[in-house]
Amino acid sequence: MSGRPVRMTRRVAFSSGHRFWIPALSEAENRAAFGSWASPYNHGHNYALEAEVEGKVDPATGMIVNIKRVDDVLQERVVRAFDQKSINDEVPAFHDRAASLENLLLYFAEILGQGALPSEVRLTRLRLEEMPTLWGELTMNDSIPHVTLTRTFEFAAAHRLHLESETPERNWELFGKCTNPAGHGHNYLLEVTVSGSVDPRTGMMVDLLALDRAVEELVVDRYDHKNFNCDVPEFAGVNPTSEVIVTKIFEALDGRLPARLERVRLYETARNIFEISAP
Repeated sequence: MSGRPVRMTRRVAFSSGHRFWIPALSEAENRAAFGSWASPYNHGHNYALEAEVEGKVDPATGMIVNIKRVDDVLQERVVRAFDQKSINDEVPAFHDRAASLENLLLYFAEILGQGALPSEVRLTRLRLEEMPTLWGELTMNDSIPHVTLTRTFEFAAAHRLHLESETPERNWELFGKCTNPAGHGHNYLLEVTVSGSVDPRTGMMVDLLALDRAVEELVVDRYDHKNFNCDVPEFAGVNPTSEVIVTKIFEALDGRLPARLERVRLYETARNIFEISAP
């Protein structure tokens, strides 16, 4: 074997309640800090946590680690501590910190990185899904955690792949049935990933409602139920492949969101996925 490191991911799930409300603040201050998320009452999520570890393959066992040992740590330190619990009230570490997605990721990195995992592997990434439309990732860059948030959006649009400079035969050779003169459509799924500094008071790096408004205004509202070839000005005279569409989306969002744009990922279909990342 080459001795190259191998990465392995283990997934666990837990259900918890939490609230965005700081008792020491007034109602007005809480609503200013948390916006529409502010409430003195809990709401709940079915969380899914993925922990990725890296290690060298043991030539005797053919494994980097016994996956059961990793799962035992996740069950003990995460699932048993959080499942069916009110995070603000029953997890001591969150008595005085907001139970945000960002803070949860940072906390899990802390408790899983203190010699908790088997010594033959190291923690490289965590992914915590709060909802199918919202999740965070934490990656370890030289032992420094980097946190991102991803939000998903949907829009339906049509396009035709066609080059005016080419013959019908050549267009068919290049694009197949996607060059159908009447066009065809997709239900696109768009993932927008951002990063930023985590506010120590709110535990949040970005106002999600402001992020949603920006993406809806700059992309979704402009593209939804439109024909790229005919209805969207920036595609005039451009062959609207999904490579071009994802590039145009990145250009439209870059520098215009309330956080740093890290990545745009566009699902044309479940099997056709296109991505562009910040340098």
